[in-house]
Amino acid sequence: MRTGDGLLRRVVRDAGGWTAALAAVTLTGAGAELLLPVVLGLAVDAALTGGTRWWPAAACALVVVLVATDTLGDLASGYGAARATARIRERLLRHLFALDVRTAHRHPVGDLVGRLVGQAADAGQAGTAVVLGAIAVLPPLGSVVALTLIEPVLGVTLLAGLVLLAGLMRAFVTDASAATAGYQKALNSIAGRLLESLAGARTIAAAATRGREEERILAALPELRGYGRRGWELLARASARTAAVAPLLQLSVVAVGGYALAAGWLTPGQLVSAVRYAATGAGLGAVLATLNRLVRSRSGAARVAELLAYPVPADGDRPLPPGRGALRLSSVSVYADDGRPVLDGVDLTVPAGATVAVVGPSGAGKSTLAAVAGRLHDPDAGEVRLDGVPLPRLRPDALRRAVGYAFDRPALVGATVHDAIGLALPPDGAAPPVDGSPATPAVRRAAEAAAVADVVDRLPAGFRTPLADTPLSGGEAQRLGLARAFAAADRLLILDDATSSLDTVTEHRIARAVAGQPGERTRLVVTHRVATAAAADLVAWLDGGRLRALAPHRRLWADPAYRAVFRADGHGG
Repeated sequence: MRTGDGLLRRVVRDAGGWTAALAAVTLTGAGAELLLPVVLGLAVDAALTGGTRWWPAAACALVVVLVATDTLGDLASGYGAARATARIRERLLRHLFALDVRTAHRHPVGDLVGRLVGQAADAGQAGTAVVLGAIAVLPPLGSVVALTLIEPVLGVTLLAGLVLLAGLMRAFVTDASAATAGYQKALNSIAGRLLESLAGARTIAAAATRGREEERILAALPELRGYGRRGWELLARASARTAAVAPLLQLSVVAVGGYALAAGWLTPGQLVSAVRYAATGAGLGAVLATLNRLVRSRSGAARVAELLAYPVPADGDRPLPPGRGALRLSSVSVYADDGRPVLDGVDLTVPAGATVAVVGPSGAGKSTLAAVAGRLHDPDAGEVRLDGVPLPRLRPDALRRAVGYAFDRPALVGATVHDAIGLALPPDGAAPPVDGSPATPAVRRAAEAAAVADVVDRLPAGFRTPLADTPLSGGEAQRLGLARAFAAADRLLILDDATSSLDTVTEHRIARAVAGQPGERTRLVVTHRVATAAAADLVAWLDGGRLRALAPHRRLWADPAYRAVFRADGHGG
């Protein structure tokens, strides 16, 4: 929880002037609430003694103030919470996108969405909870002071009861914090598994495992129910105890006040004031509700702060010098979360303009090598240089314009097909032209190189067809991903098994586009296909995270262990 307390303070500030407005309005309401009993008492005494008739009017005015402050308080709390929630969501979303992919993948997507949507909204209530919580204690404490001024014995009576109630609420906060944190964690676990299952719905249907998948998704439901029941039980218990103690406390004050009236220590009006102050002081239901909100805010902030605590890789400030995409990995090592080496001291030089195929058995570290080569994440040891410059020292825009990625299962991002292909282009090259043309020249060239332009042309609105309305096969989606990479890569094109769903004819067409003109750009191609390895200038053979060899395919083919790599993947020939 402590990791979220600093975030809570920032959230309170993020609400801006609405927090100050809420504090001012609520403080005014608390003042009116404390003044009302004494004004009512004076109005009673005035009625009995024939005094001024302005006290009833003053009491009515205070009631109007209470209604107005209650309404304005709701408005300020709503706007303040909305503004703070928007700020924390924006901060979290920017942070998640700034993280390297390895760090982000430590949490299921459903869990991240749960924190971004649910826990961020809980944390956004912090300003309201803190202000209302702080001011909610003023009426009880003010009632103690007022009763003490009326009659010290009455103040002592009310104070003793409030001490008992404060102890009960402190226990509630401690227990409810643990229950709320557990509930949020279990809920996010279910959300994460649900999202995974939705992504693999076709596989689940084909395997007829819907029942087992439902059980897997809902495995945390008993835990969720337990935490939820625990939270409601704690709230109900605290409410019941408060409801039991509060009337006894009021009766005690009334009894003492009645004795004081009989003894001549109080006037009838003062007794009316004392009764009202006793009701105000003992009415801690609002305090309990505010504490419950604060518990949820603190727990939500802790869940969000856990993600914000992940360090973001530092961006460089250097542009790329002139060059053609020479890539060098020096003693590069990457370790899994359990300490197992995924890449172990890899030294690899990819000459500028060359095509290097990366092959190896499953788990050899091919995709990890592709990830560090373009700085999807940094290696744990070693260094990666592009045209002599370490990747962490490059400006992000320079790096992303130099390196283009295509994956086996690309995620297509954007409102239209044109947006998806031009995602990594500068704004002037990604936006559709204003002259009515279907696509910018850069996007059109990339689509043609990826052999997908004819597919896009057949769509209802061509390149401007919304992605949501575009039915794509696995191979067509891969070709759009390739087109995006072609459009983005000025110096280095990295293909991570990006042609696995293509037919032989289409793959041959794309292979020519990948090769391009001699020396045009460097290509790093993760592949399982013999033909792709044979067409490359060099083959980087990975085995167990180590670079076993770097040589032309024809030379490596004489090694039975090298041939076995392709037979194991079903692509031998």
